[in-house]
Amino acid sequence: MAAYAVPALYAVVIWWFSTGLIILLDHRPRSTHPWSMAGGTLVLAGALWAIGTSAADTTEAGAYTAFTGALLVWGWQEMSYYMGFVSGPRTVACPPGARGFARFRAALATSLWHEVAIIAGGLAILWLTWGGPNRFALWTYLILAAMNLSARLNMFLGVRNLNAEFLPAHLAYLAGFLRNRAMNPLFPLSVAAAASGTVWLAAAALGEGIGTHELVGFTVVTTLMALATLEHGFLMLPLPSAALWQWSLPGKNAAPRAAPMGGGADYGAVATPPLTARSREAHETVG
Repeated sequence: MAAYAVPALYAVVIWWFSTGLIILLDHRPRSTHPWSMAGGTLVLAGALWAIGTSAADTTEAGAYTAFTGALLVWGWQEMSYYMGFVSGPRTVACPPGARGFARFRAALATSLWHEVAIIAGGLAILWLTWGGPNRFALWTYLILAAMNLSARLNMFLGVRNLNAEFLPAHLAYLAGFLRNRAMNPLFPLSVAAAASGTVWLAAAALGEGIGTHELVGFTVVTTLMALATLEHGFLMLPLPSAALWQWSLPGKNAAPRAAPMGGGADYGAVATPPLTARSREAHETVG
């Protein structure tokens, strides 16, 4: 099992550090955000180049490169959204009294361009890896995108823990689109699907006769899937998840705060605006 330890540890460390770094940059003064995005865009270009060049690489290094490149592409998606550069046409609070599809449509408008960017990023990675034997960049990106979407939907429907301290002040209007509930109908299905995906990927990683490329690749994506499943658990369980990234919230108390339980229809019933994704999401990191 020692062969699995290094790639698993690598996935955990890069997930934890990249999540914290994005949170740190998001909470820097607004005047620093254009510079952060400029640097992030250069990293994005390098990540896409690395994904393209590693598509034909079936070595251990190729698996690590593909995985890391996809995480960096996802990091750009998260930064551009939480810094407010690629969000959506709606930048105001939920309309008073909005329910059902009207509320969903308003919520979607707050992140519409972000969702389009996520699709574009996935298509870019698909094109860069098309026909190549190394598809771990695509696998990684699809896991991040799917689990991010799941987390967003669950927080829209209602979760116990919203971790308000992660959300930058300029996105305070998102608070009204979220809901405090002890459980929602989607959450058990989300966790069951995520757990099943983790088991399926783990079985591939433990398969007999696989080479080192597949061993490393399936181990890092299995670890990422397990971390995303754990992050879903943080949405409902009384766990100190915010403490994992206390270092990324300078000058703030990063101790987890339990959002008030709203029962059935408390939309945005929190004292401070909650986190909408991550998954990292991680939220979202990975999330």
